[in-house]
Amino acid sequence: MEIGKKNPQKKVNGKNLKIAIILPYFNEKLGLELLANAKNELIKNNVQEKNITVIRVAGALEIPFACKKIIEKSRVKPNTIIALGVVIRGETSHFELVTNTTYQGLMKVQLDTGIPISFGILACENIEQAKKRVSKGREAAQAALLQTLLSLQKL
Repeated sequence: MEIGKKNPQKKVNGKNLKIAIILPYFNEKLGLELLANAKNELIKNNVQEKNITVIRVAGALEIPFACKKIIEKSRVKPNTIIALGVVIRGETSHFELVTNTTYQGLMKVQLDTGIPISFGILACENIEQAKKRVSKGREAAQAALLQTLLSLQKL
């Protein structure tokens, strides 16, 4: 795994990790590209496909609730969650509401539960920008793996 050009290459053995990915139906085509990039990166780092669970929700605002319920109700608690999605600015302030509320909700869930949540939700000005950034699913997976290593370490 290589994160950015300044960070050293880090290979993570994800063989025993359980990972949940939350993906909204909203902006689905772009979201599915994010998902494919994230899953490819996880598999590249030895995460078994059977240990990757994808949960679909309506939109970005529903992601924090889904994360909380997955952590509380899953028979096998995930080691980490990857939140994916695409929010594109419109003509109203709804964009700021959605992105800020979702971010704050995810931060609260991960701090309250101790389960890392990688924020792979694109906040884009337009569709063209979103199309250029769908590779960020890979980076969200990398961040999730690194945060999981940190959460599993005894400090």
